[in-house]
Amino acid sequence: LVFNDPPRHTRVRKRLAPAFTPRALRALEGRVEEVVAESLDDVAGRGAFDLLHDFAMKLPIELIGDMLGVPREDRGKLSPWAVAILGGLEADLTPEQRDEYSQAVDDFKDYLRWLISEREKNPLSDDTGEVLSKLVGPDQDGESLTELELLHNCIFLLNAGHETTANTITNGIDALLRFPDQMQRLRDDPDLIVSAIEEVLRFESSVQLNNRKLTADAEIGGVGMKKGDYIWLCVGAANRDPEVFPNPDRMDVGREKNRHLAFGSGIHACAGMSLGRMEARIALLGFVQRFGTIEPSGTPLHHPRARFRGFVEYPVRASE
Repeated sequence: LVFNDPPRHTRVRKRLAPAFTPRALRALEGRVEEVVAESLDDVAGRGAFDLLHDFAMKLPIELIGDMLGVPREDRGKLSPWAVAILGGLEADLTPEQRDEYSQAVDDFKDYLRWLISEREKNPLSDDTGEVLSKLVGPDQDGESLTELELLHNCIFLLNAGHETTANTITNGIDALLRFPDQMQRLRDDPDLIVSAIEEVLRFESSVQLNNRKLTADAEIGGVGMKKGDYIWLCVGAANRDPEVFPNPDRMDVGREKNRHLAFGSGIHACAGMSLGRMEARIALLGFVQRFGTIEPSGTPLHHPRARFRGFVEYPVRASE
């Protein structure tokens, strides 16, 4: 989806659109609250745990598992596949890394072929948020996705909603720990959670770099470029632009006029941004309200990748 323009982009995106309508999101909200509540109960009983793996990552894995109709016994496979596939998008890979990440794509495609065959035989029509059944077969105009389009857009759903959401939750809690006055503001006024999530998205964008291919000759900032050239866009830098954001290196959970680019813009704006916002809102507010004391229990380790902003591990202690 992200590598095509109209008309192909339009044809594919309209097949995904029903999964992210306001009605679909309302149906999913209860499921999000259920998963967050279960995860909070689980980590509360531990005292010390890993914020990323034991809490933040559980929600998107369950939601994506629901959307693709992945059996519960297979959901543990999704996170390793997603991490490996996203790793393949980095700009500087060794041949060994490229082979490893390509193998993850092939393995996930093989699994998806099996899953698609199951959906073709047994479509799911309940209100669980499952969308694979809606992508398989012809639409209302009689058009079908090719097998490759179907496979790649299932991969897209996994990648777009997995690590980015988990990183937004983890990055947000990390930022609140570094700005404890903002943590207290949010606890005192939970209605600030809406603007707080926008500030997390700006302040620690889970996607730091993106790239585009020019469809026509252009000049940007006095630099001439030709049709077909590739350019890298630094979303993280744009979201700290002092000409747009006053005091950009400080977190402000009540920030107004927060026109960040964390979800992109135009026709390629993230299709699942409303779902991502809802997941982050429920998970982050639930965490800071549940635990009165939150502190690192070791050294949080940032992931070394350039494109995505997040952690490899984040050990914490938390008590109510």
